[in-house]
Amino acid sequence: MSAEHAVVHGTPEGAFGALRGQLQQAAAEFAGGPDALEGILLGMVDDVDRAVREPLEIFPVCHHSPASALAMARRLREKQPKVVYLELCEDMAPLLTELRNCRLPVAVQAFAGRTDGFPAEWAPLSVVAPVTEASAEYQAIAYALDTPGVELVLVDRSADHVYQWDTSRTTREPDSEDEAPEEAQLHGEAVGVEIGDLRPRFAELEEHLLRHGRVRHWSEWWHQYVEVPLAGSDHDTYRQAMFLIGSLFRRLAPGDEGRVRVDEDRERYMWTRMREHLAASGADPADCLYVCGAFHAASRVAEFGVEGADTFTISPRTATTWQYGLIPSSNAAIEAQFGLAAGSVSIAATEWAKGLKRSRVRPYRLAGQKGALKKSAAKAVTPSTGPAPDRLTGFLQRPPALDTLDEAELLGWSVDIVRAARRNGYLASTADAIAVFETSILLAGMRDRAKPTPYDFQDAAVTCIEKDAVPGRRDVRRLVEIMMGGDRIGQVGYDALPPLARDVHDRLAPLGLKLQQRGVQRALLDIVSQPGLAACSDVLWMLRRLLPQGAARPIMGERKLGERSLQESWDLAIGTHQRALIELGYEGVSLEQVLEQRLRREAYAPQATAAAVLAAVEDATLYLGGGRLADELGTHALKVLATERTVDGAPEVLRRVRRLLSYYRTHAPVLPPWIESFTKAGYAHYCTLLPTAFRDEDATAGQVAAMLGFLFGMESLALSLGCDRAQLELAVAQSHPEDPAKTALLWAAQVQLGTLSRAELRARCVELLDNPLVVSAYPRYLSGFVHALEPVPGLADVVVEAVSNAFGRLPDTVLLPWLPLLITTLRAQAGDLAPLLIREAARIFPARLAALDAWTPPWRAETRAVVHRPEPRAPRGAALLPAHPATCDALAELLGCGEGWAAPDAPVVRGVALLAAHPASCDAVAELLGCDDGWASAPPEATGPTAPAARHPATAAAWESLLAHT
Repeated sequence: MSAEHAVVHGTPEGAFGALRGQLQQAAAEFAGGPDALEGILLGMVDDVDRAVREPLEIFPVCHHSPASALAMARRLREKQPKVVYLELCEDMAPLLTELRNCRLPVAVQAFAGRTDGFPAEWAPLSVVAPVTEASAEYQAIAYALDTPGVELVLVDRSADHVYQWDTSRTTREPDSEDEAPEEAQLHGEAVGVEIGDLRPRFAELEEHLLRHGRVRHWSEWWHQYVEVPLAGSDHDTYRQAMFLIGSLFRRLAPGDEGRVRVDEDRERYMWTRMREHLAASGADPADCLYVCGAFHAASRVAEFGVEGADTFTISPRTATTWQYGLIPSSNAAIEAQFGLAAGSVSIAATEWAKGLKRSRVRPYRLAGQKGALKKSAAKAVTPSTGPAPDRLTGFLQRPPALDTLDEAELLGWSVDIVRAARRNGYLASTADAIAVFETSILLAGMRDRAKPTPYDFQDAAVTCIEKDAVPGRRDVRRLVEIMMGGDRIGQVGYDALPPLARDVHDRLAPLGLKLQQRGVQRALLDIVSQPGLAACSDVLWMLRRLLPQGAARPIMGERKLGERSLQESWDLAIGTHQRALIELGYEGVSLEQVLEQRLRREAYAPQATAAAVLAAVEDATLYLGGGRLADELGTHALKVLATERTVDGAPEVLRRVRRLLSYYRTHAPVLPPWIESFTKAGYAHYCTLLPTAFRDEDATAGQVAAMLGFLFGMESLALSLGCDRAQLELAVAQSHPEDPAKTALLWAAQVQLGTLSRAELRARCVELLDNPLVVSAYPRYLSGFVHALEPVPGLADVVVEAVSNAFGRLPDTVLLPWLPLLITTLRAQAGDLAPLLIREAARIFPARLAALDAWTPPWRAETRAVVHRPEPRAPRGAALLPAHPATCDALAELLGCGEGWAAPDAPVVRGVALLAAHPASCDAVAELLGCDDGWASAPPEATGPTAPAARHPATAAAWESLLAHT
């Protein structure tokens, strides 16, 4: 034996000399001589001896182990320590007092929405430490917080150091490959922190233990070979056995340098913090208790113990701002996060209750704790004095204690599972209960167990009751888990909620609902009769925007720009999504503040598009009333649009700008300056991109149609703001698409601009049908025409005509193979515009089937013939006079004109020549106008039709003045 193993802490052979000798002899016998096996076995004894002799008592535990919880409660009542050092993140200490306001299980959470010192893609950061009733850490917390004069000190690394040291951020996946249920997702993507991760890190070792233990998963092995033997053991036996298990798993751990380094740094961190506290407080190590995982209790670092080396320097925290709170947890969430078997935490809770009843140990519970078990009578304990004797040798040599068969318990289980199976649709009977009972005993015997465990009973129930199909929502395995205690789900009390969550509960109080209750509740809001419920409606709409889907779901009522419902109906599950509501409280103190922050973050994100920023503007107007925030985000949308070089977001931009513009025109005295600037910039922007989009293969017809919809729909506003329509005409003229759908869009744009007539468009459609080489691509042209209804809705009749002509002219041999392509093309590319096409077709086609046979399409109706009459000899202006001479004679007789009709061959007097032909009329007008100069002598050159005007210049000038004012 080497000197290292011969002397332990100055005592020859130590307290475990006999055990060391037996292990050394076994190693030599099995290995054929000294080798690595001897070093491992003797090293394990050294680890146990070292931990036992430490002046500061180390209490090794396993996470959520009922045996550890029973031993902890027993030891706390026996020792009554004055200082409890707990392996838990030191920055979570202020939250532990709030556990009394919660119903376990809950998780203490450290949350950081933004990072400073970590990669930005890691955000948000979240660290959780779940706490259950059947856990040793809860016993220590309850004892320290409710016992006067006792100090609780958390000594593990902070949440910030969790991310500093463990950069991989990996967590063990759950055993089940199915999608995790809702209850298993209560922790989200948080990193779990637990006390005592006792699971072999050596895959071959775990496989060996499971195979020889005749179990299916690690949780069952731990329950059978650790929980049951240690549940009724004394304190020294429990400690030494847990030290040995921790040392075994530690020495057989694989050589993952990163994980080993993190484990050793955690141990150095904790011992450094404990020595600092002992030096600062002057506490006696004998009056202290160190609660940590068994894996860390068997540590070999130089800083181990109160007399260890002070060589470890704790790195400073980053500038990341952490927030702390409590979130609800569940048994399923704990199992999923820490890789435990489904139902193992529920079974542990059942074993905890049975262990309390069997041992009569009175556990510690926080005063005012919700959902706590009833207190049991305390069992008298005798404080231990002096060094701990060697209990480990006898424990390892003693065969497993086989309990007698508890027939009453097993029989009760069998009856209960049959009753539960019948309620869930299984055809189970009393015979199945007997079969489950006998099969459980049979399975326990095959696995060398005198008493069936809950896992044996679960396998027997599945074998005997579950057939080829599951009739209900739950299978038999899930029914057994529920029967064993169910998936207990915790709840955070009102007083432990952050200010935002309490504010939500207060503002929704007029609804009269129990919002902390899990499940769906129906809320009815009659805002007309109760105007005060309008504030509740505002809160619910913001919760719908901020919380996950299902937390607040509207059944009746909607909220759009400029519209408010008078009556609303909601399905609320705020209690089910309590974690999400609590995490909202980490972002702000009110819903309005959180919503504003999120809108800004979405709008100013590096990858934000103009459509996304406009969505933020719309939400700001919808939920926050617009104002300053909407104007700021709208101005930012203008900047983002100017930087875009693609048209991917054009459809969304068009829809949102239309809604916002319609809202401002009806609810604001003037348009905001940002939307006017956005319209001008968008008009110029899309005009610039239009030729490229027509040629770009990546740009779809819907995106190009949205661009044209923006240009034509916003044209009147853009032109009034100073834009030039020539820019649009030039952009259309420069567009030369090759895709049939885009070609149809171009034709529609030309019709809208007036460069292409509707008759020419119809002629082009006919030419497409006449060309056999183009018929196969005709559906794509039709898709383009349907998309064109977005910018040019007036073309609906032309599109209906184009589709109808195709059905009427194409033969069946061409139409039948072509029809599926047409339907799929229209559905995939223009499904949202098809209703407009259908309405137009309903307007054109007859409403009754009987009228269809005699119906003629409008585009095929014969045009009414136009009668062309010969042009009369008389001037066009007086054509009616010779055609109806009686009327002219009656009028001449009335006026006293008896000259009669002019001869047919008489020259026609036109223009100003009438003045000379009828001087009396000219004299009358001259007298009326005050022109008394009389007729002037015409100059020799004043001949022809203009001679009278030359002779009467004043009269001519008067006529011109009169005609100018007429």
